[in-house]
Amino acid sequence: MRISVIHHTTRENARRLVEQRLASLEAQYGHYASDVHKSWSADRLDFSVKAKGFTGSGWVEITDSEVIIDGKLPLIAKPFEPRVKNTIEREAEAMFRRA
Repeated sequence: MRISVIHHTTRENARRLVEQRLASLEAQYGHYASDVHKSWSADRLDFSVKAKGFTGSGWVEITDSEVIIDGKLPLIAKPFEPRVKNTIEREAEAMFRRA
């Protein structure tokens, strides 16, 4: 699943917004996750998470003009991929509209 959103700001500010949103999601839903790994390398964040016995992983890359999100859902969640993708797109567009 790949999503690309225009950020209309600097790379630094886009990264700050991504980090703030991730912290908010962890605070809100962290009790469902048993194993969260995040690692920034320059403007790319690699991540993985286990929740209720299932693993998801992917990366977020920040370019000069956009934020690219690429993630792999567990096989059992594949039927929900269009809904998940739509939700992430709407959230990301709203987040960067305020940037």
